[in-house]
Amino acid sequence: MALVDCPECSKQVSESAFKCTHCGFQIRKPKRGIMGKLFKWSFILFNLFMLFWLFSFFGAAGEIAAQDNSSAHQAGAAIGATIGTGVLVSLWVCGDIILGLLVMFTRPKNS
Repeated sequence: MALVDCPECSKQVSESAFKCTHCGFQIRKPKRGIMGKLFKWSFILFNLFMLFWLFSFFGAAGEIAAQDNSSAHQAGAAIGATIGTGVLVSLWVCGDIILGLLVMFTRPKNS
């Protein structure tokens, strides 16, 4: 195991150390494992997908409301759009909580 100089205090530290044992300066950052990277990217892609889904849903609901229909049909479309938005947002929140916890539990740890 080789020794390197700490950039902060110039004392000798192991090259495998994350922090200097003398001054506490962070020498290198811990890296995520493969599962951590997988959960992190699935969290990001899930949020992008849900954002796209929400905007496309609003576009479809707007087209239905813009059609020349009776007031009862428009009221039903508005109620359906509200319920659909609530379901979509609830799904988004539940997915974010689950994936966020998985991302948090697989984050790299300082050794």
